[in-house]
Amino acid sequence: MTSKQNIAALLTGVLFGIGLAVAQLIDPNKIQNFLDIAGTWDASLMLVLGAALGVSFFAIRTILKQQSPRFAARFSLPSKPNVDRSLLIGAALFGIGWGMAGYCPGPGFAALALSSWEPVIFLLTMTVGFILHRFIVRP
Repeated sequence: MTSKQNIAALLTGVLFGIGLAVAQLIDPNKIQNFLDIAGTWDASLMLVLGAALGVSFFAIRTILKQQSPRFAARFSLPSKPNVDRSLLIGAALFGIGWGMAGYCPGPGFAALALSSWEPVIFLLTMTVGFILHRFIVRP
C-alpha cells in the first residue's frame, strides 16, 4: 500500500468509527434490544440501517462509473457472486455472535475507546475463531 492509500484507509476508518459511536452501535445493549423483536425491541437502528443502505446504493453506483479508484490501480470487487453454503453458515454464525455479544468487528474496535474489557474479550475471542476457522476449513 502506498502512503496515500494508508492515509485514505485511516481517515475512512476514523470516520466509520465516529459514525458507529454517533449511531450508538458500540453499545451492546442497543444492539441486543434491536435484535429482541419479541421483547425490548428498539427500532431506532432501522434508521441507521436505512441510511447506510441508501448511501451505499448511490455511492457504489457513482464510484463504479469511474475507470479506477483514486489510490489503486483497479477496483477490488468480490469474485464469487453466488450465495453458497459457506456464506450462509458464516452469516448465521456472524448473526448469532452479534446477538450474543452485542458487537460485530467494526463496533468492537470502536468500543475500545470506551476503556471497557468487553470489547477486548470480544475481539480476542473473534481472533481465536478466525484462527480455528483457518485450521478447520481449508480455503
